[in-house]
Amino acid sequence: MIKLLLKRIARKPSYTIGKLFVDGVYFCDTLEDTDRLDKGMSLDEIKAKKIPGQTAIPEGTYKVIVNTSPKFKRLLPRLVNVLGYEGVLIHRGNTAADTAGCILVGENKQVGKVLNSTYYEERLVDMLKYADDISIEIV
Repeated sequence: MIKLLLKRIARKPSYTIGKLFVDGVYFCDTLEDTDRLDKGMSLDEIKAKKIPGQTAIPEGTYKVIVNTSPKFKRLLPRLVNVLGYEGVLIHRGNTAADTAGCILVGENKQVGKVLNSTYYEERLVDMLKYADDISIEIV
């Protein structure tokens, strides 16, 4: 079993920066869309507040699988059963324009960006691809 923990640390008007931990050990920084949803919202509440392609998923704990993304044509971690969302992945990218509710991995060395994201995506996939049970908690 592998436990991922995403701690959101900087909620900005157009993006969210976080820190990703793997089994309690810091792994990398993250970038997501704007965090505008509250934990425990109903589907109707999510639909009312969500701006498609510009809203981070709600805080909570989600099961993660690793499978081939039809869009990106490579193995990627996928969060399952995210209320009000489909196709939430953890993948490479640099700015909020590169995500539509997904979690981008990298190094937050420039304001509003993560860098070296391909390296972190590949490392994360290598760590997770043979795991039987993966979860992510977002706080």
